Amino acid sequence: MHDPQRRRLLAGLGAACAAATLPFSVRAASWPDHPVNFIVPFPAGGPVDTTARFIATPLGEIWKKPTVVDNKAGAGGIVGAQAAAKAPADGYHYFFASIHHTVLPSLRGNLSYDITADFVPVGMGAVFPIVLVVHHSLPVKSVKELIEYAKQHPGKLSFGSSGTGGGTHLAGELFNSMTGTRMQHVPYRGSAPAMQDLLGGQVQVMFADGPSAMPHLSGGKIRALGVGNPEPSALFPGIPTIASSGVPGYEAYSWSGMLAPAGTPADIVKRVNGDMQTVLSNPETVKSMLAAGAEPKPGTPEEFGAFIQAELAKWSKVIKDAGIKIE
Repeated sequence: MHDPQRRRLLAGLGAACAAATLPFSVRAASWPDHPVNFIVPFPAGGPVDTTARFIATPLGEIWKKPTVVDNKAGAGGIVGAQAAAKAPADGYHYFFASIHHTVLPSLRGNLSYDITADFVPVGMGAVFPIVLVVHHSLPVKSVKELIEYAKQHPGKLSFGSSGTGGGTHLAGELFNSMTGTRMQHVPYRGSAPAMQDLLGGQVQVMFADGPSAMPHLSGGKIRALGVGNPEPSALFPGIPTIASSGVPGYEAYSWSGMLAPAGTPADIVKRVNGDMQTVLSNPETVKSMLAAGAEPKPGTPEEFGAFIQAELAKWSKVIKDAGIKIE
C-alpha cells in the first residue's frame, strides 16, 4: 500500500475510533437523522393508539423528522410487545405499553419477553378513568352505601366487565378484595354489551371505562359513585374518587406509556422524555386528549418505571387472590 493511501486509511480508522469513544451526548447531537418508529400493540382507533398519535405527531414536529405509528395488534398486546422487544436499541424504536402488559405476566406466564428486563421506561402518556357505576334501581348513592348493601346481600350483586382479565374486571376484583364484598363477576365480549346489560338491569354494577359510561350518565338509567383515579378526574367533574369515598388506597384505571428496547442510550431516552413532557403540557394537546377521553400524564422515566413495578405487584396479587384464569 502506498504511504499516502496508508495514511488516509489510518486517519479514517482513527476518526472512527474517536467518534466511538465520544460521550453519547456529543454523538446524539445529530439524533434523529431519520424517521422514528412507534409500535402500538393494538388496532388503530383504540385508546392506546389514540394516545400514541397525540404524542408521536407533535414529537415529529419538534424533531423535524417523520414519526411512524406502527399498529402490530394481536394476542391482547403480546404480538406488538414481542416485536418491540426485538427492535434495535438505537433510539429510533419505541413501544406504547398499557395496563395489559402489567397483567399478562400473571395471567399468561411463559411470555417470550419481559416487560421490565427487555425494556426501559421513557414516560407515562395518559390515563383513562374507570368509573364505578350502578343501575338506577339499586338503592345506593355512594361508595359506602354500595359496600354496606353488598355486605347485607352477599352474592346478590353482579358486576359486568369487558372480559375476564381485563382492566374493568380487575378493578371489580380489587374492590371486592379491599372492601370484603362478594359481588359476582359477569364477563362480556367488550364494554358495549356489558353496558347494555347494566342499562337493562341484568347486572347491577360496572367498573366501566370512561368512554362507555360517559354518554349514559345523564340519561337517568345509571349513576356514577366514584372514579378509580387517585385524584378527581377532569373528565368526570364532581364525582369523587373511590379512595376518598371509603376505600383508602384504591386505584384502578387504564393507562398507556412509552417504553424503549433495553439498551437504548440514556441520553436519547432523557431527551424523548423531555419532549414528551413538552407535548403533554401543551394546552391544545391537553384539550384534544381530554375530548378523546384521555387524561395527559407527563412524568419522568423513573416515575414510570416505579409505576410499572407497582402495577405488576398489585395485579399479580389480585389475580392470585381471585383465582382468575384465562382458558
